[in-house]
Amino acid sequence: MPTALTDLCRYPIVQAPMAGGGSGPELAAAVCGAGGLGFLAAGYKTADGMYQEIKQLRSLTDRPFGVNLFMPQPSLADGSVVDVYREQLAGEATWYETELGDTDGPVDDGYEAKLAILREDPVPVVSFTFGCPSRAVLDSFAQVGTYTVVTVTTAAEAQAAQWSGADAVCVQGVEAGGHQGTHRDDPHADGTGAGLGLLALLGQVREAVQIPVIAAGGLMRGSQIAAVLAAGACMAQLGTAFLATPESGANPLHKQALTNPLFTHTELTRAFSGRPARGLVNRFMREHGPYAPAAYPAVHYLTSTVRKAAAKAGDAQGMNLWAGQGHRLARELPAGRLVEVLSAELDAARAALTLPGSGGRAS
Repeated sequence: MPTALTDLCRYPIVQAPMAGGGSGPELAAAVCGAGGLGFLAAGYKTADGMYQEIKQLRSLTDRPFGVNLFMPQPSLADGSVVDVYREQLAGEATWYETELGDTDGPVDDGYEAKLAILREDPVPVVSFTFGCPSRAVLDSFAQVGTYTVVTVTTAAEAQAAQWSGADAVCVQGVEAGGHQGTHRDDPHADGTGAGLGLLALLGQVREAVQIPVIAAGGLMRGSQIAAVLAAGACMAQLGTAFLATPESGANPLHKQALTNPLFTHTELTRAFSGRPARGLVNRFMREHGPYAPAAYPAVHYLTSTVRKAAAKAGDAQGMNLWAGQGHRLARELPAGRLVEVLSAELDAARAALTLPGSGGRAS
């Protein structure tokens, strides 16, 4: 089991855990095999489903890897606002010839059962999203030799993670694709000014805590990895960059959309899940985003059937196309090759800083 972040892998490159099928055993194994740190996303999976993927990943690689868990979420929404949103989505269900989903799904994502499995059969790294575990939970992982990471979006969240005993934090800038890992979902914070960019946030967190920091948010090139390492991060986490790889489990329509000129930009939206998440702006987001309630995971369950039907129909305009702000830089490379290219770009960026006239010191 690892004792420090630098023991995890050859390169300071982490493949982000992308729940919903993006990051499975094949992608994680390819990243690990190339010298990065691969992650499985346990979110939206049953405890047994998580365990089966861990077993499969172990059969594909003997390198360290991580598993990401969703923290249980409090029910914040008035049922009536979800009912109103259901009515607003009725046309989507009719168009895609499906029924809207049942909103009474579990709110804890099988958290306790997953904890039990990961303590009984430990993995090298466990990370947490949507909150910070208790000190007792983090201590229990320390006792079995598992390295723990908590996703944070503010300096205060990073301090809470340090106080609770996390080994490291993953600092997620607002540029990141998919769900924002905020510990408290505050609908009053929604808007164009919500969230800090990665470099500004990284600086604040580095001054607030003493534990290692992983940087995440819009990173697509080795030169960007060099930038966040220079700013104090120990490693860089990339999600969208790996989404387009052949080993990614993302829908082909999703992969194609990353560089399709039809999708010009990303925005944060509650339209698909009820929690802020960054994705490519499409028809569904434009039409329903302004009215979507803060009701995770009820909205996630509500829209799940429509999203699946849209994918089956080959219509990217009805799907959740999670992507970071750097999506246009996506490269359709095998995951292992992408790790190698990123590492070479990182080395080149570091070397450039030492050349005379480059702004760095001559070597």
